[in-house]
Amino acid sequence: MKRLALAALAAVLVPGVGALSASAAAPALLKPMSYVSSGSVRVGGSSIDYKAVVGTLIVHPKGYDDAPQEVKSHNPNAVSSMSYVAYFKKGADAARRPITFLYNGGPGSATIWLHMGAFGPMRVITGDHTHTPAAPYGLVKNKYSLLDASDLVFVDAPGTGFGRIAGKNAKKDFYGTDVDAYAFSRFIMQFLSKYNRWNSPKYLFGESYGTPRSAALINILENDDNIDFNGVILLSQILDYSDSIDLTKGNPGNDRPFELALPSYAAVAWYHHKLPGQPIAQKDLPDFLNRVAHYAMTTYAEALNSGTSLDAASKLAVAKQLHLYTGLPVDYLMRANLRVNGGQFRQELQIANDLTTGRLDARFSGPTMDPLSEYAEYDPQSAAISSAYVAAFNSYVRDDLGYTGKIAYRPDAHNIGHWNFLHQPPGFPFKKTQALNVMPDLATAMKANPDLHVMVNGGYFDLATVYYQGWYEMHHLSIPQSLAKNIQYHYYMSGHMVYVHVPSLKHLHANVAAFIRATDNVN
Repeated sequence: MKRLALAALAAVLVPGVGALSASAAAPALLKPMSYVSSGSVRVGGSSIDYKAVVGTLIVHPKGYDDAPQEVKSHNPNAVSSMSYVAYFKKGADAARRPITFLYNGGPGSATIWLHMGAFGPMRVITGDHTHTPAAPYGLVKNKYSLLDASDLVFVDAPGTGFGRIAGKNAKKDFYGTDVDAYAFSRFIMQFLSKYNRWNSPKYLFGESYGTPRSAALINILENDDNIDFNGVILLSQILDYSDSIDLTKGNPGNDRPFELALPSYAAVAWYHHKLPGQPIAQKDLPDFLNRVAHYAMTTYAEALNSGTSLDAASKLAVAKQLHLYTGLPVDYLMRANLRVNGGQFRQELQIANDLTTGRLDARFSGPTMDPLSEYAEYDPQSAAISSAYVAAFNSYVRDDLGYTGKIAYRPDAHNIGHWNFLHQPPGFPFKKTQALNVMPDLATAMKANPDLHVMVNGGYFDLATVYYQGWYEMHHLSIPQSLAKNIQYHYYMSGHMVYVHVPSLKHLHANVAAFIRATDNVN
């Protein structure tokens, strides 16, 4: 799917797009485009007039700009055009006006989700937790646009949006953790120069796979490019893939994913009224989940760490407690050896009702594809809202933003089969052949810039990047205690795309705007 953090999973369903030939790609790639329009939106009781730009910038892989001319002449199209939609508040002092670069994940997703669902001046209307009917879709002025606090640049990843990649090694040059972060760093540096925003307060906002991108990217910007940012905003975080609840089959012996996912399982079971015993009021849910988290990291962790030495009585006692926290049957938990991964949980929780539970947002449910399957075979939330976002953006960019180009907008590069997750952490001499972990990158950036602030946002009902994993990762960064105060945490009654739930969008906007205003150094 277009915006997932866990793109190593079966969330992307279409094969790779491949690199374009030089002749086919040249008109789109080698000429930056720009379409300018104007608009206004009312946020917080005030009207904001803005200039909008739909455009592309051209980036090359690392080393290309410094390569000898004879090398360039042999590969003239080692290039990516990266498309963006930028919004600038009219009449603002650029030197004092914050600017935020926003992007979704995938990897290989365009940024229509944050754009059309969260912070752009127009927002698509979708079902809160049910399937959105087919077109026509509704667009409304977004009273929760982040334009009240910052100028906004929605950046599409290489190969997505109106951008394309070309060249003999294009997939290798742009489809990977490190090369992707480098491409985004070149885009940002060009953008700061093109629009004279070098002295503006600067922020990164990444969702899903955009959170590991942010960690790798902020380290490049801070330590390679000498650009201090004011803040990094993370939504639906996953920095260490070894703790993914969806990747446990490939990493036996690591039980931490089950521990970190348990609070989310409890939240989802609560939402679907599957918890045995007394009902829990919504206001009491955070306290309940804190108790579940404590159990997960103590008694449950001890039981899992015991492995095959865990005696039968203790195993049964843990299974009974897990039943109280997840609603799953005791005999199922015993057969699962107390370890239920994300796909199994989503398939089993509502199987009696012939329903599959959503992955990105577990508030969504849909008809089960195969009741006999061990795993959920699709994501009801993706099926429920994706068409609305794609159609709404394609109409909006032409009707409101003045785009008249011939290039089709790609919501997804479908590049998962070509993505290189190997990563070279700071200070390490080569790429590490292990699950992606960019926690060292974020820690290094925070130590290099001790005034860098980080904001963590998560949804209780997110089963793609469970919220407690983000909390755990940030509390285990290799940073001095004095820097821990630079990190703040916010959680919402929603899923992976927190903003799909409008009350949560309202809170998300208020929290992010407050974060920017508290850290922009504008007196």
